[in-house]
Amino acid sequence: MSESALTRILYVEDDSDIRTVASFALKAVGGFTVEACASGQEALARAEGFAPQLILLDVMMPGMDGPTTLERLRALPSLAAVPAVFMTAKVQPQEITRYRGLGSLDVISKPFDPMTLSTSVRQIWANHHG
Repeated sequence: MSESALTRILYVEDDSDIRTVASFALKAVGGFTVEACASGQEALARAEGFAPQLILLDVMMPGMDGPTTLERLRALPSLAAVPAVFMTAKVQPQEITRYRGLGSLDVISKPFDPMTLSTSVRQIWANHHG
């Protein structure tokens, strides 16, 4: 396995049904190791110990939203350079531009297809590590 192979994903999503489906899809279909967190606070508490290669973040979450969570995660030295991908139903071009400006490699639209989610994640990863 090459150094650039993606295996570890920190996944942050407040909706338990979506979190369950996406986590299962990433593990079962994609073969990824996934640390699923229900909130930005939980992500901050668990991210460093998990040492993710990629952060997959819901944008709209109560309390701490995705962009704020990413900003806080990036403030941790060990996570400062970890790439992130936002997941959201808001995928207008100006919103995607804004998310990229916040440091997101790309945006995965919701609702997503669980069977192709891992492929989408790998494609985004390959585009930036190819």
